[in-house]
Amino acid sequence: MYKKISLLTGSIVLAFSAGAQAQTKWDLPSAYPASNFHVENLTTFIKDVDSLSQGKLKITLHNNASLYKAPEIKRAVQGNQAQIGEILLTNFANEDPIYELDGLPFLATGYDASFKLYQAQKPFLEKKLASQGMTLLYAVAWPPQGIFANKDIKQINDMKGLKWRAYSPVTAKIAELVGAQPVTVQQAELAQALATGVIDSYMSSASTGYDTKTYEYIKKFYDTQAWLPKNAIIVNKKAFDALDPATQEALKKAAAQAEERGWKLSQEKNKWYQAELAKNGMETIQPTVELKEGLSVIGKRMLEDWLKKAGADGQAMIDAYKKQ
Repeated sequence: MYKKISLLTGSIVLAFSAGAQAQTKWDLPSAYPASNFHVENLTTFIKDVDSLSQGKLKITLHNNASLYKAPEIKRAVQGNQAQIGEILLTNFANEDPIYELDGLPFLATGYDASFKLYQAQKPFLEKKLASQGMTLLYAVAWPPQGIFANKDIKQINDMKGLKWRAYSPVTAKIAELVGAQPVTVQQAELAQALATGVIDSYMSSASTGYDTKTYEYIKKFYDTQAWLPKNAIIVNKKAFDALDPATQEALKKAAAQAEERGWKLSQEKNKWYQAELAKNGMETIQPTVELKEGLSVIGKRMLEDWLKKAGADGQAMIDAYKKQ
């Protein structure tokens, strides 16, 4: 009798251990608040992964830079401190030109053009991430970027002297070219920087303006639609390879769904965000011809500089984009 009980107990322990081993737990850091559409999309993605993997892969979301700040997330995923993470590609422009591409002003200004640029960029982006031990799961564009400022801006010269939020090498470069003073501020600290006067202007989407309640400090949004930067969801390759084939497929399927849903959500939310800014007293202003022309000149200059850095791969991406 004792032996039978022991065998039964052992079987239960083994079965429990096998079940425990079958479930994998990952951490996913994001720099954005729960109200942000990227995080809303991530939340649905995580639920889909759980469902499609039949509970084998559990992902815990750490939003609003609670686990890692925005510039730290890529390294955390690369080093497998976080198995999966959300990054803004342009944050890493100084690391490699591939990460800068969708931040070049006036290269791709609408959603259709931005998606075409992504298709041209994607094979090169996947190759670069793979060389760093990571895999691209999906990417979603932010709404078009405009200028938040209380100052009347009718031409490039009007931007001189602005205390300008720089959250990436691209936005820092724009500040340099227009004569503004760049101040490094990530989104989680943006509201405080505005409240304390550390900055008085920045370039981002209506989404950021709403999430950070920028309307409490700035009353003008110049809808320049300069570029549509992308957030990418990346995963540590070793962590991905450790999953069984069925779970890998579940993850990829959930990612494909999140990418399609995210691009649609970005467009829908852009209109909603602008309406909410208006409700809270912010005026959306269409840029003057002079301002557009001035920003376009900056865009061309930055593209020329980018092509010099990016070499043959860079030219191949631009050629592929223009052929679509």
